Amino acid sequence: MDYVKLGSTGLDVSRIAVGCMSFGDPARGAHPWSLPEEESRPLIRQALEAGINFFDTANVYSAGSSEEIVGRALADYGNRDELVVATKVHGVMAEGPNGRGLSRKAIISSLDASLRRLGMDYVDLYQIHRWDPATPIEETLEALHDVVKAGKVRYLGASSMYAWQFSKAQYTARANGWTPFVSMQDHYNLLNREEEREMFPLCADLGVGVIPWSPLARGRLTRDWGTETERSGTDQFGSTLYDDADRGIVEAVAKVADRHGIPRAQIALAWVLSRPVVSAPIVGATKAKHLKDAVAALDVVLTPEDLRELEEPYLPHTPAGF
Repeated sequence: MDYVKLGSTGLDVSRIAVGCMSFGDPARGAHPWSLPEEESRPLIRQALEAGINFFDTANVYSAGSSEEIVGRALADYGNRDELVVATKVHGVMAEGPNGRGLSRKAIISSLDASLRRLGMDYVDLYQIHRWDPATPIEETLEALHDVVKAGKVRYLGASSMYAWQFSKAQYTARANGWTPFVSMQDHYNLLNREEEREMFPLCADLGVGVIPWSPLARGRLTRDWGTETERSGTDQFGSTLYDDADRGIVEAVAKVADRHGIPRAQIALAWVLSRPVVSAPIVGATKAKHLKDAVAALDVVLTPEDLRELEEPYLPHTPAGF
């Protein structure tokens, strides 16, 4: 396994992060395709044995059960001091007017609940899952700074927003002496490269690490266009992210993979890993093969011809995933 610093921090993370949305009680939340605990634990153990130390979950994944499953498995199989555990705050976790968002009340209560579910004293990376237009960014940033200073959080991250919003947050934090964000978790893959226009240059300028979600475009880059899976049939959010104009890119991935004699997933991940600003793509797994392909992608070298064939079919998209 290769390791890199997360952005300009001193924190070492594996070049592959495990996305834990696929680990969770399928009867809870909106992910009927997620794996129950007895099926999740072998994959978490496999990831640890492969040298992966970076695990990304969220309070909303399967109504909190993802955090519970991940926390128990990491306690049994891992060394906490070597792990980088990330979770998120923003989504609806309780009924009532204060059950979501990025207010001081929501952040502090949500973090305490996440720590209980994880069975941990702190999280390494606490991320705002989305921008909250209903809360002043100053309130959000000061509350986040306070939980860092309280020892409950080591680093702060953000996810899926416009570059102007992220820039505003960073400069507001620095102007007030608050803890800035060290990472940006955004939607980035061969089918959605809009982050290259403004967000990536901003992150490079500020020394922020990029940890893309959905680097395989929810699996679309790993199979023939139009192939249905259990997840794609119930993934309402995912159905809004891509359209038929992306078919040519999927076909290009298949051609390059055939030329290399390796699975398509390795080609698509190798392309994301080749981006200089990317620290670690976040890879979801429901099968052992998914983790094997992710690790194998670290050794794939794409030629200039490969890159040209993969990138030429791309057409501009409306930003998606916020």
